[in-house]
Amino acid sequence: MPHISVNPNSVGIRSLFEFRPETAGPLLQLADALLQSNGSLSRGERELIASYVSHLNECNFCELSHSCFAALQLEGGWNIVDATLDDPESAPISNKLRALLAIAKCARESGKKVTKSEIERAKDAGASEIEIHDTVLIAAAFSMFNRYVDGLGATCPPDKDAYMDRARQVVESGYSPPIK
Repeated sequence: MPHISVNPNSVGIRSLFEFRPETAGPLLQLADALLQSNGSLSRGERELIASYVSHLNECNFCELSHSCFAALQLEGGWNIVDATLDDPESAPISNKLRALLAIAKCARESGKKVTKSEIERAKDAGASEIEIHDTVLIAAAFSMFNRYVDGLGATCPPDKDAYMDRARQVVESGYSPPIK
């Protein structure tokens, strides 16, 4: 049950964006910059990092929605997403992504938890400094998004099927334009 008066026909972060569109625009732009980038990390990998952080933070809405976004963009789809959320160390993902997820796990708890050994592991696995930067920023931003959604008690549909229409929109068009 939401802690504030949001549109009962909207769910999750979308209901909060509608409640406060002035903050929605910059937050959606941040999500686009972090997750829709065409850099060396694929969009699916970026979404998987967001989903993993949300999973660790126990934010069901963000975990389910970003898992859908990742599954639609990763070769192997749900098998990769589910295996990674279950245990990234044994998931069928690259060593580089595995090392970046270890950094994300540390960063979501505290920036000071990210140590030289995690950074060296990622570099040894082929991660660039930009990929390490983006991973830390995704983990930090999603910790904020998770706290935003859960802190205001946003409604969270329990089934991943409820997220698939929005997931297709995000894959096709990104997170923007802002909520009106």
